[in-house]
Amino acid sequence: MKKSVAVLGLGKYGRSLSENLFRLGADVLAVDCNEELVHEFAPKCTSAVCANLANEDEVAALGLSEMDIVVTAMGRNIAPSIMSVAVAKEQGVPLVVAKSSSDRMSSILLKVGADKILDPEGEGGNRSARILISSAFKDFFELDENMYMIEMEPRKDWIGKNLIELGLRHKLNMNVVAVRQKGQLWHFVDPKIPFTQDSLLLVVMEKKHLKKWQ
Repeated sequence: MKKSVAVLGLGKYGRSLSENLFRLGADVLAVDCNEELVHEFAPKCTSAVCANLANEDEVAALGLSEMDIVVTAMGRNIAPSIMSVAVAKEQGVPLVVAKSSSDRMSSILLKVGADKILDPEGEGGNRSARILISSAFKDFFELDENMYMIEMEPRKDWIGKNLIELGLRHKLNMNVVAVRQKGQLWHFVDPKIPFTQDSLLLVVMEKKHLKKWQ
């Protein structure tokens, strides 16, 4: 099922995130106060809207309640970020993610309702897009142009089964290199021990097999 994502703010990071989400198949609403930029970016997303994100009425009019995810990508401008996060949470958006440029800004955005903080200095738009678009991915690392390492939750039909029963490497071209229970340390996989609801998997796969996991 396609995810709908609103990216509020079309700076360098917001544009990169929007483009990658759109390329990965998400319905993307891109919003910025720069009308010329919005017009230029329109072909690279599902829809593009010009709005003053510091104005409560204009943010409320965006229809964020229809979104699965809202990302505020205005890392250096705290007033629009606060307004956008607050309105998105009031409208019942399940996941509100905020870009931040400092620890203090992160603290403020979490207090007004942000569910997660993005650090663009430590992760690019492609990595963020992969994490946001997948319901299973918890973290995502691009080892090179062909190989990826992913932290993910096991699928529901894997619970209670072990690696021997599942045959993930043979059937799905996926190598499970480590496993951990939530709150514990990573360790090598015992192929005879079944996965539980609290299991987290560290897997390696090639790029050509990645799309099926989105």
